[in-house]
Amino acid sequence: MMEILSLMILKPSSIIRINYLFAGGFYPVGFHVINIILHCTISVLMVDVFSILLGGLQFSNKGRRLNLAPKTSLLAALLFAVHPVHTECVAGIVGRADLLCALFFLLSFLGYCKAFRENKEGHNFSTFWVLVSVILGAIAMLCKEQGITILGLNAVFDALVINKLNVLELIQKLLHKDKSLENAVLLRKGLLFRITLLMSGGASILYIRWRIMGTGPPAFTEVDNPASFADSLFVRAINYNYYYSLNAWLLLCPWWLCFDWSMGCIPLIKSVSDWRIIALAALWFCLIGLICQALCSEDSHKRRILTLGLGFLIIPFLPASNLFFRVGFVIAERVIYLPSIGYCILFTYGFSLLSKQAKKKKILAVAVLGILLINVMRCALRSSQWRSEEQLFRSALSVCPLNAKVHYNVGKNLADKGNQSAAIKYYREAVRLNPKYVHAMNNLGNILKERNELQEAEELLSLAVQIQPDFAAAWMNLGIVQNSLRRFEEAEQSYWTAIKHRKKYPDCYYNLGRLYADLNRHVDALNAWRNATVLKPEHSLAWNNMIILLDNTGNLAQAEAVGREALELIPNDHSLMFSLANVLGKSQKYKESEALFLKAIKANPNAASYHGNLAVLYHRWGNLDLAKKHYEVSLKLDPMAPGTKENYNLLRRKLEQLQKKGSA
Repeated sequence: MMEILSLMILKPSSIIRINYLFAGGFYPVGFHVINIILHCTISVLMVDVFSILLGGLQFSNKGRRLNLAPKTSLLAALLFAVHPVHTECVAGIVGRADLLCALFFLLSFLGYCKAFRENKEGHNFSTFWVLVSVILGAIAMLCKEQGITILGLNAVFDALVINKLNVLELIQKLLHKDKSLENAVLLRKGLLFRITLLMSGGASILYIRWRIMGTGPPAFTEVDNPASFADSLFVRAINYNYYYSLNAWLLLCPWWLCFDWSMGCIPLIKSVSDWRIIALAALWFCLIGLICQALCSEDSHKRRILTLGLGFLIIPFLPASNLFFRVGFVIAERVIYLPSIGYCILFTYGFSLLSKQAKKKKILAVAVLGILLINVMRCALRSSQWRSEEQLFRSALSVCPLNAKVHYNVGKNLADKGNQSAAIKYYREAVRLNPKYVHAMNNLGNILKERNELQEAEELLSLAVQIQPDFAAAWMNLGIVQNSLRRFEEAEQSYWTAIKHRKKYPDCYYNLGRLYADLNRHVDALNAWRNATVLKPEHSLAWNNMIILLDNTGNLAQAEAVGREALELIPNDHSLMFSLANVLGKSQKYKESEALFLKAIKANPNAASYHGNLAVLYHRWGNLDLAKKHYEVSLKLDPMAPGTKENYNLLRRKLEQLQKKGSA
């Protein structure tokens, strides 16, 4: 479905291969079940994670961690488990990377917490578990880049929970160059050493990734992330912040969900008069308010929870923020899988504060239960939309009507189902929304070519290759249209241009061979088709055309050799059996020809030509009754089959003559 994973050293390809073996092939159910299991496992781990983040890290005398916030941690985990924005991660195979990243992300955090199991003060700790946490963080990053942010979060957790730092007080003392905190906190409790381990581990991971993958960022286009291509720094900053506000809104109100937010789905904000500036103001108003409370509140418990909530909300989102490098999307619901942890912390803590102040707590409990039920219903609805491409693509039309890719995908889905008229409508809309959308032009040109609307097809395909000169598929399709318009020299040039841009292009060699065959350049045609079969040995059409051309030019021995070679590579192709059977029949190898005809008919019993040509074979062979039988079957399947009726009438006259001679 949709984009397979990029920018990773260890994408979960090995996991997918194992999944493939267990599922018995590429069956969606098997892959979906594994994704559900992963999400359930993560949600269960969330109970432990939230109990630490909301209740603090304390151990019993026996070394068992105590859950000091059982109700709030369970509520936060339930909210995380049923959040609709996670549907994409669970329903799409691409989400496997995010799920595995989240799994190792949480294990890294829990492993870091285990480092302090031996004592409550943090004076002593287990270096082993700190290193285990770094390794698990590295695995999380190898699944998806966001995973490396767990090392930073572990450091924040260490400072706030283990060392109970007051961030505002620390900042004030640093500004006044007060060194009283240095020995008391950074050295006495080993914080500096642990942070050094985390930083060294993170640097090592990034260095290994750089050595393997290099430093060059992937190439993205303007339609993928238009704000990042804006010339004005002001426009970029405003739109990046607007994207942040939309991500926050998806966490707060996950009703408008879409599989793709690019291609003009979110128009750029280009001036401060745009009303969408309000969203930025609202976002920063809320963030500044939370930050002030996290820094200035007299309640240390409140400071800790708000800081951890903001940390888990913001830090995992940083790789997708465009601040450090350009990303290839505007919004991607998958990337807020981890930041939603911070949202759940803040939401649950806010609910707990309200419940302490509310007089009618039952009403508040019903409201929270209602939110959970609404999320469950939204998850069910969104999951049903992911059950088929058609539902998924159409669901996006109401969310992103300006997204050219959405219209393109709906059109492609309709075209695959044979509904060309409806597909044309959506392809035209995609081109209208994005006049440089070469893939939509190419597909629309293909449909128009099949409907014999060649002039418009040529215009679209010519425009596509003008916009993207290395678009090999469009060059090939342009060549097909030019061939149909009998502009053979231009068609040949287009085919060779396509091959220039895509060296291994068997379909283009096949179409080039057809052009040469139309021009009676038989040697060139055979060479082109041979190139197609070398590049793609299972290219049945190229093999068939070689056999037929050699047959028609009287090269029966060569045609037979090519046919046998083709059947060795594609033994179950009935069209090849049919073509070779024709050659063998002309070579008077009747028995072998009959066997191939019968095998082809068994594979495709409703092909009138197969029965008709077998009848001709029997006619030549002298098996007139069998010839009569297959002529009749052929005419029943296709009464207008060329030549069959004439041959059948000849056979009937011959049978009548034989009957007269027999009776005489």
